[in-house]
Amino acid sequence: MKGKVESCMHIDTKDLINSILSSFDRVDYIKAIDVPNIDLYMDQVTTFMDNRLRKTSRYPEQDKVMTKTMINNYAKNDLLPPPKKKKYSKEHILVLIFIYYYKGFLSIGDIETLLKPITEKFFQTEEKFTIENIYEEVFSMQAEEVEILKKDVMEKYEKAADTFKEAPEEDQEFLQKFSFICLLSFDVYMKKMLIEKLIDDMRDHKKDEK
Repeated sequence: MKGKVESCMHIDTKDLINSILSSFDRVDYIKAIDVPNIDLYMDQVTTFMDNRLRKTSRYPEQDKVMTKTMINNYAKNDLLPPPKKKKYSKEHILVLIFIYYYKGFLSIGDIETLLKPITEKFFQTEEKFTIENIYEEVFSMQAEEVEILKKDVMEKYEKAADTFKEAPEEDQEFLQKFSFICLLSFDVYMKKMLIEKLIDDMRDHKKDEK
């Protein structure tokens, strides 16, 4: 992490933000080459997902990254193509990784709208362009996006640190932290709304094609 944040907020909050932003550099997505190139049984799939994604969960000691019930429900709701002879391919796992990231802020219906055209056209195709190509193209943008995100978070932090200057001194730290969270939340809210509108547009286009 380059530099430290100078702000009016308490030193503990400042150190926490710097620590969190520094940890963003250590978040590494699962590369397609890291996914086993052999078919796996359900237990092997859940073990792989747990080993690779548990560190990104909020409560690593408690959270379930992906359970058998979840995976069965994804297949039941057409988010995931059914396994062959109870075994899941590398492409199944790549789709599950997409689902893992989406499920935190999108409905099952939205995820289906987003992924079904991908799985219908590119899942286990004989063409050269596959789900693996799509996966690598999308996730290869991660490093650049992390730097943009860190810069944006720092700007919001500094803006929040400049709020509530007229509030009682004993309340300023809490109110500035509240302001910071509100700024981050508004950003998330607006982006989520944009994503939902884009998915609605995809859904409308699909209806028009029928």
